[in-house]
Amino acid sequence: MASINLIEAFQEFKDAENIDRPTLMKVVEDVFKTLLRKKYGSDDNFDVIVNAEKGDLEILRHRMIVEDGEVQDPLAEIAYTDAVKIEPDFEVGEELFEEIDLYDFGRRAILAAKQTLASRISDLKKNLLVKKYEDRIGELISAEVYQAWKKEALLMDEEGNELVLPRSEQIPQDFMKKGEPVRAVVKKVELKNNSPVIILSRTHPSFLAQLLEIEVPEIADGLINIKKIVREPGERAKVAVESLDDRIDPVGACVGMKGSRIHGIVRELKNENIDVINWTNNINLLVQRSLTPAKISSMKIDLDRKHADVFLPADQVSLAIGKRGVNIKLACELTGLDIDVFRDNEGEEVEFDIDLEEFSDEIDMWVIDEFKRIGCDTARSVLKLSAEELERRTDLEKETITDVLRILKEEFERE
Repeated sequence: MASINLIEAFQEFKDAENIDRPTLMKVVEDVFKTLLRKKYGSDDNFDVIVNAEKGDLEILRHRMIVEDGEVQDPLAEIAYTDAVKIEPDFEVGEELFEEIDLYDFGRRAILAAKQTLASRISDLKKNLLVKKYEDRIGELISAEVYQAWKKEALLMDEEGNELVLPRSEQIPQDFMKKGEPVRAVVKKVELKNNSPVIILSRTHPSFLAQLLEIEVPEIADGLINIKKIVREPGERAKVAVESLDDRIDPVGACVGMKGSRIHGIVRELKNENIDVINWTNNINLLVQRSLTPAKISSMKIDLDRKHADVFLPADQVSLAIGKRGVNIKLACELTGLDIDVFRDNEGEEVEFDIDLEEFSDEIDMWVIDEFKRIGCDTARSVLKLSAEELERRTDLEKETITDVLRILKEEFERE
C-alpha cells in the first residue's frame, strides 16, 4: 500500500477543525520527514505530498540512475540494474521517482508517527486556544454551564472549549444550573499541567464596564468615558463617568429614562446597587459624590496623607457608611483616600450604624416603613428598643420583630 488516508488513520485530525489546513499539513510533513531521517539518515531525496482536501499522504523518493558500479551516494543514486527492475524503460541519466509504502517503515514506526502527530496537533490546538482567549481578555462572552460544583463551574463556549468560572469570581447570589447561558468576562489564561485554563469572572469591574457599553450607546460610541469602577459584587458598585460632549449628561445617559438602562444591568448583577456619579478632578466634589446617597456638611482633606475627614448630619451617617461598611469602603477605593466619618458639629467619630433600607434584601420594605413610622431609621435605633416596646409601638407581629432583631444583631456581630 503506497498511500494512507490520514483522516482514517489519524483520528486526531477530526478534532482539528480550528487549525488551518496549511499549518496542519506542515505538521504532517514534518512528522513523516522525521520518520524518513530515522530510517534513511536523511530526508533530502524524499518528497512528502499531502492532499489537504482528502487527507491522502504520499511519500516519493527520487534518485538519479547511474551506471552499475558507479553508485557513490545510495540515497541520491541508484544503479541501472536496480532501476530497470522497478521500471524497464528507464535509462542512465534519468531521475527515478519511487513511491514509498508507509508500511515499509514497520508497524512500530507508524504507531510512533501517529502518536507524535497526535501530540503535535494537541499542542497546536492548545496554542490556538491560548492565543484566542489572550486576545479576548476583558471581553464579555456568553457560554453555557456544563457542570456546576461547589468551588467552580465549568462552561462551554460555542466551539466546545472548556471555560472555568471559579466560585470566587461568581456573584455571591449566583446559582449555576446545567444548560443555562451565563455571561462573564475573560479574566486570564493560565497553564496547568501544560494545558490552558481560561478563567472567567462576573465580579471583575470590567464585567460591569462591558454591560454598560452594551446598554449605553454613548459609551460604545466614545461620547461617554468610564473613568473608574469599584465593586462589592452583589451588594454595591460605584461607576465614575465623564462626558466628552457638553450636550450629554453622562449620569442620565447611563441610568436611562426612569432607570430603563441601568435596570437590566442591576438584574444581571443580582440586584447589586449601582451608583453612577459624574467624574471630576475636584477632589472635594469627588469625595462628596463618592459617598452617595449620603449628604455631606463639610470635609477636611489632607492630600499629602491621602486622608479625608467628612462631617455629616446625624441622619446621614449610616447612609455614608452603608451596610457592612460597603459604601464608605467603595468611596475610599474610588477616591484613593482614607475617609473617616464624623457626626456634624461634634468632632467625634460616629458609632457605626446602618440605614434600615440597606437591609431591604432581607427585610420587607413594608416592615422597614413601619419602623420608620415610629422614628427608627437605622439598625441601632431599632436595637435600642426592646422587643416588647417595638411590639407595643408598631403593628408588627412578635415573630416578625424577632426575625428583624436577629438579622440586625447578626450584622453587627459580623462587624
